[in-house]
Amino acid sequence: MGAHHTTVGIIGGGPAGLLLARLLHRSGIDCAVLESRDRGYVEQRQRAGILEQGTADVLRACGAGERLDREGLVHDGIELRYDRRAHRLDLPALTGGRRVTVYAQTEIVKDLIALQLDSGPPLLFGARALAVTGADTASPRIHYRHEGREHTLSCDYVVGCDGFHGITRSAVPERERRTYERRYPYSWLGVLADAPPSSDELIYAHSARGFALFSMRSPAVSRLYLQVPNGTDPADWPDDRIWDELEARGAVDGPWQLVRGPITAKSVVPMRSSVTEPMRHGRILLAGDAAHIVPPTGAKGLNLAVADVTVLARALEHLHRTGSAELLDAYSATCLRRVWRAEHFSYFMTTTLHAPEGRPSFETRLQRSQLDRIATSRHAAAELAENYAGMPLR
Repeated sequence: MGAHHTTVGIIGGGPAGLLLARLLHRSGIDCAVLESRDRGYVEQRQRAGILEQGTADVLRACGAGERLDREGLVHDGIELRYDRRAHRLDLPALTGGRRVTVYAQTEIVKDLIALQLDSGPPLLFGARALAVTGADTASPRIHYRHEGREHTLSCDYVVGCDGFHGITRSAVPERERRTYERRYPYSWLGVLADAPPSSDELIYAHSARGFALFSMRSPAVSRLYLQVPNGTDPADWPDDRIWDELEARGAVDGPWQLVRGPITAKSVVPMRSSVTEPMRHGRILLAGDAAHIVPPTGAKGLNLAVADVTVLARALEHLHRTGSAELLDAYSATCLRRVWRAEHFSYFMTTTLHAPEGRPSFETRLQRSQLDRIATSRHAAAELAENYAGMPLR
């Protein structure tokens, strides 16, 4: 068994762990990233693709903006559809200039991996973390297996970027943490299609048939979602049925045509909300999905993870530079204020846009009333736009 030490041990080589490592490296703080999967798997995981203004700015500031600026699709608005009507929200006009960028999480991961392997701190693929011990000591330890051998990495701090089911979250004693959860009675059937997007901007469509989202990954690839019952098997949805349902749910009284093409991937994503408090125990800190999960309707998951590690990197840099743990001690409370705002926004978008189970109901009438208010009230539209484009990262 080998043994070594680093200042910050990061478990999880997704966007949160990789970005944290990049930010720490630029601040002169040594760290190491342990990722259980191989590089090919990590670079192909299909996840989010909508970047808040603050997320894009952080990526540029850390040196990961070259391809983002070249290939990312900057969007100035989104469209809400309901009752066969379309209403566009002008994000910059409603937020004082903030926009969103379509750039797939897979591409962010590729960019950050390339930077780290070129000039960054250690990044080990295929390094499965087995346990975290010593959270209440000055030197917590990560026990992991790599290339058939077991190792121990001692750290000043351990950061869990390994998701809800990762070992870091479970390393926090149950008596010290509380998890708040909500599960929704529907899922998303998500597809990738080799078809140009049917709109220049994202369309969020509410209908009696269920919710639909028209998004994209590039000018030639569409990313599309349909509300479906929990437990849906993607095999029960042949391509023609998917396209027909998208067309029905996105229908408007006016010129619009759904662009069809070969569907290359299908998957079903359950919808749930979850927050674990606090996000710190001793020298163990949680970030991203290890601490919170949001339904994807509000496009907040990746952006919250970026916000977490930005706050954490600033706190660790402040400690490194001044010796003061003031910002680090405030890490959990600082992040949770933003987390709960994003949870509420994601809940609002989900419950406003998804069709309730059963026949048209009281809830349906409330949904339409809320959508009418957004379409007619600048104040309501601005509140949605500010949350969607993201509050500044301070």
